[in-house]
Amino acid sequence: MSGSQWITSSIVGVYEVCIGVPNLETAIEYWQQFGYRVGQEGGFLATINAQELYHVNSSLRSVRLWHQAADHGLIRLMQWEQSQNEGLGLESMNVKGNRWATSLTADVLTLLNQAEEAQRSGLPIRYTMPHWEIIYNKDRKMRPFIDPAIGVREMLLLQPLTRQVLFQRFGYTLPHYGQINDQAAFKTSQITHMGLVIQDDSKETLKFYEDVLGLLRVRDEVETSYESSQAGRQIFDLQPGDKFFVTAFDDPRSSLTDLQAVRSGRLYIVRFPETKSLPNQFEKARPGCLGMSLYTYRVNDIAGSRDRVQASSAQAVTEILENEFGDRSFSFTAPDGYFWTLVEG
Repeated sequence: MSGSQWITSSIVGVYEVCIGVPNLETAIEYWQQFGYRVGQEGGFLATINAQELYHVNSSLRSVRLWHQAADHGLIRLMQWEQSQNEGLGLESMNVKGNRWATSLTADVLTLLNQAEEAQRSGLPIRYTMPHWEIIYNKDRKMRPFIDPAIGVREMLLLQPLTRQVLFQRFGYTLPHYGQINDQAAFKTSQITHMGLVIQDDSKETLKFYEDVLGLLRVRDEVETSYESSQAGRQIFDLQPGDKFFVTAFDDPRSSLTDLQAVRSGRLYIVRFPETKSLPNQFEKARPGCLGMSLYTYRVNDIAGSRDRVQASSAQAVTEILENEFGDRSFSFTAPDGYFWTLVEG
């Protein structure tokens, strides 16, 4: 089997968003409103196990949440006996180390209502209004009030333990990019895409996700600026003249050209120029922290995956170990500074 064939058969979309929580039961109740349910439970009673796999000196209880029949975009709740720190909390999205999770919804207005009620109740929360954005075919000309509007409404929702973007589609569908659970209170899909913020003018660190992990690069260096996107301006706290570039990596089963074949599980990497001063918050977004602190990929060939990562410029590559659910796993720090875990499945 050639390298590219091996890669294609080995990895799918981002498997889990891992969230450090102080109380599993409260977190489960929250995510149930988004259509998730308890799937697996496990833990590390001995701190040595967590130290070897996650570099955290603490025992651990974890719950994996499933969403309908999705094989990606799942959630892992991680309750550490001794959390390292409070995580990113309500910190700006405009920091190195930032992680967030995006889901499709059929009712973004209900989520806005909930956010406004939370703010009125004095709860710690930060959110944006659901801005109108045209994602595909930006040059399309339409006649307002005559032609259908084709785009999305998307909003940011930051809370102490969650960093979410929610979007609702209008005028189009993508059959493999998010399956909404209509029975859920907020009528949402599994997590469709996840994001990272980096600074690397050479763009060398981007190659890791394509060349080593074997993901499909589907959008490359798409520019967003303060002037071009009101949603981008508010979500990323842009100032006049600010801009960033988006590169997206997909499940290799996805498509570069056919929108109807595009799959969720996408990794968005938001790259700011090195001339912009961004705070470094990696230590608040890694295992052991509260909040969104780890992403995982599921691979078929865990040994082959580790060999490829070990031979790359990734750092702190662990041995293959059983995680808290009994899955063979290993962890590493990618060249861009983000901590990852790969899980055999």
